[in-house]
Amino acid sequence: MNERQRGRRPGGRSARVGAAVHQAVIDLINERGYGNFTVGEVAARAGVADSSIYRRWGSLETLLTDVALARLNAQSPMPDTGSLAGDLRTYAAQVAREITGPDGLMVLRLAVALSGSGQQGLQAGDDLRAERTRQLQSMLDRARERGEHAPDAFDVLDHIMAPMYIRVLFGMELTPDYVDGLVDRML
Repeated sequence: MNERQRGRRPGGRSARVGAAVHQAVIDLINERGYGNFTVGEVAARAGVADSSIYRRWGSLETLLTDVALARLNAQSPMPDTGSLAGDLRTYAAQVAREITGPDGLMVLRLAVALSGSGQQGLQAGDDLRAERTRQLQSMLDRARERGEHAPDAFDVLDHIMAPMYIRVLFGMELTPDYVDGLVDRML
């Protein structure tokens, strides 16, 4: 069932509430770090009732996963350049720009923190990784359909994404040449 069938208009009140809640989460993480705020504080910052957040997301961990995925999908969509090499280079460059941007470290720390925050956090972290892996797999499947030899999605995560994430988490420089080199070695 889509938004219109449920009685919600895309871009209507529901979209405004979602955007306000997402922004409140981003602001709170940037100000206080992950784990240092409650659903009530998110609701107050967004100007909505706690019950609205629980009704829509169910838990703080699910909300945080939704925020992280929305940011990743907006900033680093899966490219379709017509070749695996082009797709991987474009995707890696997008991810590098995102994780070195103003909120990039926040999204990385959020993903790491979710994994260590109890059962709900583990599930939320698993959901985040599963969705991004599914999206990455769709890019690799397109390459295979074109007759290209494509690596496994986990190989891309291990050999391209993980080194970039580690560099950013430890404050190391992430240059375009370094990112291209990761892709070259993978291919």
